[in-house]
Amino acid sequence: MNYLNINEKKIEPIVSELNLLLADYHVYYQKLRAFHWNILGQNFFDLHNKFEELYNDAKTKIDELAERILTLRYHPISTFGEYLQVSSIKETSPLISDVQMVDEILKDHGEILKQMSRVMKVAEEAGDEGTLDMIGAYMGELEKISWMLDAFRQDTRDQLKVSDREKVS
Repeated sequence: MNYLNINEKKIEPIVSELNLLLADYHVYYQKLRAFHWNILGQNFFDLHNKFEELYNDAKTKIDELAERILTLRYHPISTFGEYLQVSSIKETSPLISDVQMVDEILKDHGEILKQMSRVMKVAEEAGDEGTLDMIGAYMGELEKISWMLDAFRQDTRDQLKVSDREKVS
């Protein structure tokens, strides 16, 4: 374990939080696949492609999360029963409207971002730079995707906030 330069007692909390994030990503991944297969309506082409892009990204992150847990010298949880039991992401019927699908994904993003924050907290306490770097990058990507999906839901007449500085101009 010397190559990690992390106090052994501080690794287990990191692994526990990473396993919860791994479970969240597995349920999220399957939800995206179900939405990809079942999308209907005028937004079919855009959302069908976006859901595929998102589940491919989730699949990559699932592997990277499991490998990070292995790097920390623990076994990742690896059964779907365990994922469903511990995940904060809940299964949803894919037989919903396109807007409801996007709403569900954004709700899931909120849960995943909360879990990422928990991982970051314990990793920072342990001085685990590898986990901090990985999860920090994931957070930035997920926040950007969330912004784009939220923009998709908006009415074209909606406006974003204006800072006080811009109001003066």
